[in-house]
Amino acid sequence: MSLIPTPAELMARARADLRVGLPVVLGDAAGGGIVALAAERIGDDRLDDLRVLSAEVTVAITAWRAETLKARAYDGDLARLRLPAEARANWVQAIADPADDLRAPMKGPLLSLRDGTAGLHRLALLLVKSAQLLPAAVIVTVPDARAIAENHGLTLLWADSAVEDLAAHHPLHPVAAARLPLEAAEAGRLHIFRPDNGGIEHYAIEIGRPDRAKPVLARIHSACFTGDVLGSLKCDCGPQLQTALAAMASEGAGLLLYLNQEGRGIGLANKMRAYSLQDQGFDTVEANHRLGFEDDERDFRLGAELIKTMGIDAVRLMTNNPRKVEIMDQMGVAVTERVPLVTGTNRHNAHYLATKAEKSGHLL
Repeated sequence: MSLIPTPAELMARARADLRVGLPVVLGDAAGGGIVALAAERIGDDRLDDLRVLSAEVTVAITAWRAETLKARAYDGDLARLRLPAEARANWVQAIADPADDLRAPMKGPLLSLRDGTAGLHRLALLLVKSAQLLPAAVIVTVPDARAIAENHGLTLLWADSAVEDLAAHHPLHPVAAARLPLEAAEAGRLHIFRPDNGGIEHYAIEIGRPDRAKPVLARIHSACFTGDVLGSLKCDCGPQLQTALAAMASEGAGLLLYLNQEGRGIGLANKMRAYSLQDQGFDTVEANHRLGFEDDERDFRLGAELIKTMGIDAVRLMTNNPRKVEIMDQMGVAVTERVPLVTGTNRHNAHYLATKAEKSGHLL
């Protein structure tokens, strides 16, 4: 018997640490490593503590954020910025968060490092992003990763296993299911699935009794608290959800996968940051890039996995997003028909929908 945490369990612990403002230690094969702290959670006291460990402190940001700040991304997909000796926590947070960029655009001069390797910095950014924090990390290099972790009570992740875990697809396991009469269809049933790494749960809403021998009318829907719950007019998510359920009810059967990937996978807090940038005049893609994220951070493989777990091999997929069709094909789910999901527009979401069509390839 062993009570030692698995790599996946250590990863879950590291995410929680970063979210509450604790550093984590990332070690390399030679025994050295870095101490990394999420930039948005740093305070002056913790910054001073990092400076005790090393005189050279860096801030790792993605290439998208570096482009906004006019910083050199010598490492390709990221930039390592030298932290000025006089910089305090508010400087770091301004580097990470674009909320004040237009009012105070000059953050520099920003000195990007080009010597040394960036592998652990890249891992730190992936880890921070997986915790749904802004993709920016404050980092110091240390000669003995294990000693630092043990002396300061910090979570230690070894790079090889951490990279493998972040790239892995953690299976979703059924937790519970029950009948759930819905306004759209009384013959509803809700299934709850949970990944084995302690991550976010995802749901399957089954309408009626879909015939598994035929292509099932299906929808892969990403969570949208503002649209699905609050009736936001800034997007088309709420109407898409209701339209899909109504279509399934009309046919008497269907399956809606509800994936908890809010804000195209960046989380509700970052989505609200993106909305704030949209209020400044940026479109949805530009806002994500200014935050340091990709256009779309979602993983539609989860939807394909749930479809197969529900015993379905072929679907008529309700979507305007060709990428979902491509992922289903790659994952072994046959899409016999793409069913357009037509909803109305309004003055609040017209530009958003135009951007989805122009920059994200949605068929609207």
